[in-house]
Parts: sequence; C-alpha cells; structure tokens
Amino acid sequence: MAEARGVTGPAFAEALDLASERLGGAVLAANDEFFAPKESLLKASRPVFLEHEYTDRGKWMDGWETRRRRTPGFDWCLVRLGLPGILRGVIVDTAFFRGNYPEHCSIEACAARPDARVEELLDPRTHWVEVLPRSPLAGDSQNAFAVSCSSRFTHLRLNIYPDGGVARLRVHGDAVPDWRRLDRPGAELDLAAAENGASVLSCSDMFFGVRHNLIMPGRAANMGDGWETRRRRGPGYDWALVALAAQGEISRIEVDTNHFKGNYPDSCMIEGIDAAGRPAAELGGASDWREIVPRTKLQAHTRHLFDEELRAAGPFTHVRLNIYPDGGVSRLRVLGKATRSGAAEQRLRWLDALTEPEAAAELRVACGSSAWAAQVAAARPFRDEERLLAAAAQAFARLAPEDWLEAFRAHPRIGETKAQAESAETARRFSSQEQAGMSAAAQETREALARLNRAYDEKFGFIYIVCATGKSADEMLAALRERIEHTPEQELLIAAEEQRKIAEIRLKKLLWGG
Repeated sequence: MAEARGVTGPAFAEALDLASERLGGAVLAANDEFFAPKESLLKASRPVFLEHEYTDRGKWMDGWETRRRRTPGFDWCLVRLGLPGILRGVIVDTAFFRGNYPEHCSIEACAARPDARVEELLDPRTHWVEVLPRSPLAGDSQNAFAVSCSSRFTHLRLNIYPDGGVARLRVHGDAVPDWRRLDRPGAELDLAAAENGASVLSCSDMFFGVRHNLIMPGRAANMGDGWETRRRRGPGYDWALVALAAQGEISRIEVDTNHFKGNYPDSCMIEGIDAAGRPAAELGGASDWREIVPRTKLQAHTRHLFDEELRAAGPFTHVRLNIYPDGGVSRLRVLGKATRSGAAEQRLRWLDALTEPEAAAELRVACGSSAWAAQVAAARPFRDEERLLAAAAQAFARLAPEDWLEAFRAHPRIGETKAQAESAETARRFSSQEQAGMSAAAQETREALARLNRAYDEKFGFIYIVCATGKSADEMLAALRERIEHTPEQELLIAAEEQRKIAEIRLKKLLWGG
C-alpha cells in the first residue's frame, strides 16, 4: 500500500490531537488573558490575521495573549485533554505573533479526574510531571517538540516565559481510555471510536480531509470534518487502515457520507484482519485479510448501515475501509464487542500507562501493602499477564511482616463487609465476591465464625485471612478452627500465604474483569 500524501511536519503530528475540542479538550484557566482569550488555543481552525481588527484592549489576535509582564515570573494556562493518553509531541504555534511571542515555553502534565476542579489542579499536592523542559520559541512559527514519556496524562499546564501570545496548542499522542469503565458485560461498543482508543494508522491519501476525522465523535459538522482524498486520475482505489480499540467481534458497521454530495465514493468495501502483535507496516501485504462488507454502492450525504450484509464477524484487530475510486467519507462506525482477551490486553495497557502514584493506588485493591503496590508499579511495563504475576510474586517475597499486617488490615473480617482500614470500592467488591459462600450460611455457622473471629483477633493480633474464593462458609469455619490452634509465628506465615493467593486472584480480575 502506498503511504498517505498531503501531510507535512514532524512524525508525531500524524497521531491524534488529544487536546482537540471535538474530543472534549478545554482550556480551564489562565493567570492572564488580557489581549486574547485562552479558549482560542484549542480552536480547530488555523489561526488568521485581520490587519485592521482591534478591540478596546488593543490589536485583535487569534490566540491566547497575556499583557506585558513587569514583575518576575511567567504566565500559564491549564488544559484538560479531550482524551487521556500518552503524549508523543506538542506543537506550540505562534502564527502571526511576531513582536509579541514568548521567548520560551515549558509544559507539565498530570493525571487527575476528568472533572477535577481548577483549585484541585493548582493544589501543591497535585503531582505534575515536566514533559517539556523550558525550550526556546520562534515567532510566527509552528514550534514542534517531541515528548518522551510513557505515562498517561489527563491535563497539561503550558508555561510561557515571560509573557506573550500563542495562537494554537496541538497535543499529539495515543488515547488510553480506562477499559474498566468501557467494557461492560453484554454492552455494544464502537470499536472504531477515537474515544475508545481506536486510531486510523494510515491511508492512501488525505489531501482534503485528515484520516482521523473518520473516528471522531458525533456526525460531521461539514465536508471539512471528514476524510477526503484527491481526485484519482489513474487506476486503483483509496483506503484507510483502522486499528480497533481492542480485538473484537463485529455486529454492525456504519459508513456515513454526510455532507459529501458531489464527491462521495462510488462504492466501498470493508475487510478485517486479526493481527495482534504484528507491526502495522506488515499488514498491507498480509494474506489473511477477510471481507466483512462486500463492495457496495454508496449514496451522497447518507448513513449506510450494514448488519445482515456482514460476511465475517471476527475476531478482528484492524479493519480497512476501501473506497472506489476516491472521494470523501465523514465517519466510520464499527459496532461490536471486545473479546475477553482483547479487553484484558487494553486493561493491561491502561495499567502500564498510569503514573507510578496512580498505578500503586490501583494495585492496592489486590494487596493492601503499600510497599508491595509500589514495587509492582515500579516493575512496569508488564505487557502480558505472565510478567505481571511474576512481578507481583517477586514483590510479595520481599515483604516484611509489618507489610503483611498492613495488607491484612485492608480486608473485612469473614462475614463482615467493612475493613479495618479504608478500602477502595473495587476492593470492597472483590471482598464481597470472595465471600459469596457466606450468602447461604446457616445462622449457627455465622455465629460460630463471629465468635472464633474475635478469639483469633485476641490471640494473634490480626484478623483471620483466608483465600475465600470458591469456599463455603462451613469450609472457612473448619479452616478457622484448625488455624486458631497454631502458634503466632506459624499463623503469620500461613496468613501471609493466603494473602499472596488473594493478590494473585485479584490481579487476574483486574485484567479479565470481575
């Protein structure tokens, strides 16, 4: 397949703009915006210059511009990314800012809730990471900076030194959604949606409209909000290659030519491939592509829905939209369900991309030891379940007795729902699932467990820990009666081993859902 034409600039600019307003990006705050408003930073349109346009504060400029600084310091603005993700690079565009552009800029990033308030983001306790050190800027230029950081971020802080104007900010990278919230049992998902983690890897041409528009939210606003190729004057056809959000089974496909009236493709064909682990560069010539939608005539300005026409359902990791001979398509929707292994792969990708504090907090739902969680977080990236479980086992083997006791305190007593230490909602849900055997317990068994739990606490100084998954209440009671006869030294080691088993089961639940 030939590479796409019509694109210039750094390689990272090929990636999605995570700060795009169409994806929900927004400028939340700025310390100053005297001459031009902060909101202009993320406008989708290119900057313009109106020579004779003035406001009551001065020259009208298409961007964010602060007043002239007369005191030490610098100016800044806060940006919420439309999609959380891993940054590849940023473009700080100073178009038309010639005598009033900043000398330098720097960028920091943090991971916070999507709805985090400005006050929270500016709180000194918020952990900000410098992803772009202080770097020189040129006026009236697209200042491109590659970013090398494997963490997933949600917000940025653009700092300019000492003051001045920036026309646009573009933040290119890979979306990394939280698949715990996306993958609901039985729920249909748009596997080709940018917000779910899909990406358009390449295309034959995008002279009039960029390929990423195919997978943007909502219907296209106009003809420029789609993917459109130049007029083909020779044989062949155009195509776009989409990496699905996860390996999935397809149930419906939509090809929308909204706003394309005299320039829609004559027909289209869609094919898919299951290429987990294979480099994208090798996919073009692969022999195992399968036809999903046969070549079908298209209409202008129309949503084309395919369900009964599907010739193959998958599983697929990539789809290729072929259009004959050329033209424009506004949106491609690929509805279906992620496979179990596909969803697990994306959950692990999400875990690998978290900042260390975030990862440690998430891992503590598996084991309440802060030392264990920190060690496992530091061992990333895992890339597969085997490496995750190996790192977890190695970290557990290095724990001291006080770390085991910290982990024990994160559990509720058998037959209870509240832990001694505050625990996350996920941990409480796991505990409830693990103690499912208590639901059918006789009152006599419940009373015996409560009585022996108190005796166990008094003798050993920590709660009775047992890997309860799959055990009935009577089995847990029998184990408690046996273990209460141990010495404190013996029982601490046994309880620690039970905690290790629980941690392993919970890690698998984090990956596979549960």
